[in-house]
Amino acid sequence: MTQGEKRLLIVTISFIIQIVFSMSLAALLSELVTIIKIIYFILSILLVLEIIKNAKSLSANLPWIILIMILPVAGTMLYLFIGNDLHSSKTLKKVNKEVKESKKYYEQDQEILEEINSLNLDKLKYISKDANFPVTKNNKVKYYPLGELAYKEMLYELEKAKKYIFLEYFRIERGKMWNSILEILKRKIKEKVEVRIIYDDFGCIAPLPNDYYKQLEELGIKVVVFNEVKPFLGIIMNNRDHRKIMIIDGKVVFCGGINLADEYINEKVRFGHWKDNALMIKGEGVYNFIVMFLSLWNAYKHEDLDYKKYKIDQKNKYKSNGYLAGYCDNPLDSEYVGENIYLNIINQSKKSLYISTPYLIIDSELNKALILAAKRGVDVKIIVPKIADKKVVYSLTSSYFYNLIENGVKIYTYTPGFIHSKVFVSDDEVATVGTFNLDYRSLYLHFECGVYMEKVDEIKNIKKDLEQALKRSHCVTLKEAKPKKIKELWQSILRLIAPLM
Repeated sequence: MTQGEKRLLIVTISFIIQIVFSMSLAALLSELVTIIKIIYFILSILLVLEIIKNAKSLSANLPWIILIMILPVAGTMLYLFIGNDLHSSKTLKKVNKEVKESKKYYEQDQEILEEINSLNLDKLKYISKDANFPVTKNNKVKYYPLGELAYKEMLYELEKAKKYIFLEYFRIERGKMWNSILEILKRKIKEKVEVRIIYDDFGCIAPLPNDYYKQLEELGIKVVVFNEVKPFLGIIMNNRDHRKIMIIDGKVVFCGGINLADEYINEKVRFGHWKDNALMIKGEGVYNFIVMFLSLWNAYKHEDLDYKKYKIDQKNKYKSNGYLAGYCDNPLDSEYVGENIYLNIINQSKKSLYISTPYLIIDSELNKALILAAKRGVDVKIIVPKIADKKVVYSLTSSYFYNLIENGVKIYTYTPGFIHSKVFVSDDEVATVGTFNLDYRSLYLHFECGVYMEKVDEIKNIKKDLEQALKRSHCVTLKEAKPKKIKELWQSILRLIAPLM
């Protein structure tokens, strides 16, 4: 055999060996992939069973179940990465501990509780006994139908601060509104007024620089950045502090839909006219909000051994026949307070139910409750924006129109622009104003707050505001609500990922 033939033979044998090895490796990898798929399939079944077992609402968890069963590998990984944050987040564990411990500070006046029981005010019973938020009577309440009206009153009350100012907001953005508030805070710091701010990191990630808390601290302001966004250390972005609270000296609290940014007072135009609101409370009802704020604050700072030092006696300062309770909700317990209060209002409405919400992404329980209310003769009217802030989310919102309208619920779109207020008014006697949107994120994932009122005089002004908004809105017809086939398919797909939107 010549030298050339030997070299050819060696090359040929080497080539054959490479082919065999490649085939073996491919077969091995194929078997490995199959084994991984089987493992993930078993894990997905176990995970779905675990979700069903621990679900507070199957409607909220159904999209996860479908996603995991259709795509075992991707669905399981996505759930463990995004949907299971509550079990892995050290931040939320600390918050949960402090929230539980803070419940001892909510003390219900027994005389008021006896009144509630004697009058069979079931919705108030739930708030006081099960949700554990004291119901109060001695309050002065003022409703602001626009953010710019509340803003003027906020500045006025801030100027009067003598002891402390607590601010808790989802979004803060530098501009006319925040800059004017900050100027007052600077002066108050010099007057030895204690100033604390909690702002949500995700809500402020675009409008504020990363080190903004340092700039505030240099001014003497104490700051907590809630749930800092750290994408590669576990995405706990799902659980945000969506509350809007301003507390001054324990005497007054502002809450409602407005954040501290210029679009909320129509100084900055983004989506047409921004229709928002706020509520000012003076009296005993302020204390519930003090406890809400301090429970989140001390999950980070651990500096208040007794919350009661911030409480003042206002029992005899204001007189009111109506009942009021500030309440909040979080994703850490087994009680859906926000949704339950909404359901109680819907289910017990007799004549009328007016609702305004920027988003209408509801589960089967809320959907059915609204339809049943309309079918028993309640005048159910829901106002949503005409101009969307997020087109995909609005497409999902509009996917609920046809079924609701077909069953007697009236849907209105706010023609001038974007309606951001979150309000329920029932039978001229019951109302709630707060931060709870009618969507999965607010009802199941976020930290939210609100004010429930019954037989409070200011309710008439809240209803009047919604009636004025209805006059400026378009009533959606059944024909308009009927989507085309392609859009209907798209909306059905969106429904699967609704809890993530």
